[in-house]
Amino acid sequence: MRRKDREVTDFQTIISIIDECEILRLGLSDGDYPYIVPLNFAYRIEENQIYFYIHGAMAGRKYELMTRNPRCSFEMDIPLEMDCIVEKKDVTMRYKSVMGKADIRFLEGEERVWAMDNVIMARHEEKKNFEYNKAVVMRTAVAELKVTELTAKMNPVKSSTKILED
Repeated sequence: MRRKDREVTDFQTIISIIDECEILRLGLSDGDYPYIVPLNFAYRIEENQIYFYIHGAMAGRKYELMTRNPRCSFEMDIPLEMDCIVEKKDVTMRYKSVMGKADIRFLEGEERVWAMDNVIMARHEEKKNFEYNKAVVMRTAVAELKVTELTAKMNPVKSSTKILED
């Protein structure tokens, strides 16, 4: 990482960034060019191991690529604001981001239902008890992404900076 001053290494801070993110961008291998797809996600942590959970159709490009090569990259971010620093005549983007690599495993049977009920639906407090059609789960691909590499960066908003007005 080039900008070590922006690197985040504290595990709890990384988790707080993940908590703020709503979209995970999944990077999959597709020949000469990567395939990147934005997805809703949920996660759980077991002994400092992060697992992301995603779901979708059991068909299509994303599913085929995940089946063909069960390794992926991922990225998530929170853009905060563009900061024009008058005294330095400088411009910077304020943000928080997490990226890394993961191994993909498709869940089967009751494990798939467990992940939908206890991780995916439970991510948002107001939705965790929603009575969805459980029969659909057996026709849905639910994947667990076991994080194998993780980095995080942030360039937080500084309260002392002056932002140029239009």
